[in-house]
Amino acid sequence: MKNAKGKGAAKTSKEALKPVDDRKVGKRKAPAKPERSRAPKAKKEKAKKDPNKPKRPSSAFFVFLEEFRKTFKDENPHLRGVAVVGKAGGEKWKSLSTAEKAPYEAKAAKRKVEYEKLMKAYDKKQASSADDDESDKSKSEVNDEDDDASGEEDHQEDDEEDDEEEDDEDDD
Repeated sequence: MKNAKGKGAAKTSKEALKPVDDRKVGKRKAPAKPERSRAPKAKKEKAKKDPNKPKRPSSAFFVFLEEFRKTFKDENPHLRGVAVVGKAGGEKWKSLSTAEKAPYEAKAAKRKVEYEKLMKAYDKKQASSADDDESDKSKSEVNDEDDDASGEEDHQEDDEEDDEEEDDEDDD
């Protein structure tokens, strides 16, 4: 029998029966992962959604899907799964030509224009309400902010007054 060479070579010597030491063979081990602390991570708070903000318009596909759902459910009343309807709608949408997609794209474009108008009005409303918030503050709040802006000077005066009060208490 000839000596076989390569990966598939069968070893018949006693060395083949000994356990293989990974360091000698040259296999690499995955680097040790640093231990994670068990403390739960602080979740970032999501910005609260404004219920008055206009909703984004549907894309051409979703405009198509609105109509497709109705026809598909009429043709296949036994199929109720959302995924089934969505998958069938996606296949149908892919098979449509650009001319067949045009009316849906036109409806989507019209909805987008309406949405942009609503958003401009919404943004103006938000900007005006932000201005109103500043004017609604009482004079004392505005003065407090001015004092905070002046910085350390006020703190030094307060410290001097506190020292004088302590001295007066000690004299008693």
